[in-house]
Amino acid sequence: MQFATPQDVEDAYYDALETGDAQAMASIWDASEDAVCLLPMTPLVTGARIQRLWQAIFEQGGTFDIQVRHLIWIEGEEVAIHLVEEHSGQDQHEGQALAPIYATNVFRRGPDGWRLLLHQNSPTPPPPPAVPTNGRTAVA
Repeated sequence: MQFATPQDVEDAYYDALETGDAQAMASIWDASEDAVCLLPMTPLVTGARIQRLWQAIFEQGGTFDIQVRHLIWIEGEEVAIHLVEEHSGQDQHEGQALAPIYATNVFRRGPDGWRLLLHQNSPTPPPPPAVPTNGRTAVA
């Protein structure tokens, strides 16, 4: 599959997550050993091991309903960086919206079009602690 724009690759990535399609996921990644995937609570995975990571996640029933909000796009001729906020619904136990996860997607254009070179995401950081000031509580 050839992707004409970084956004086409990003859309395919989130579609593969939603459907749990390991083949579709494999088709979006840059084929080099430079490719990097870093998910919360997992070790850093590079190159061909990325496909095995997603295969294992999907085989365990992992599918994800994620809504994406773009925060920053930096796009050049050969490389593009998208910083996004991923929203994945509600906590099943609490019934409240889950905190977003922040992700960085880096794309590289090659002879066969754009591919995902790096996906890294992390949970929302906790709010800053409250600091007492003159009998009042202020946020640090």
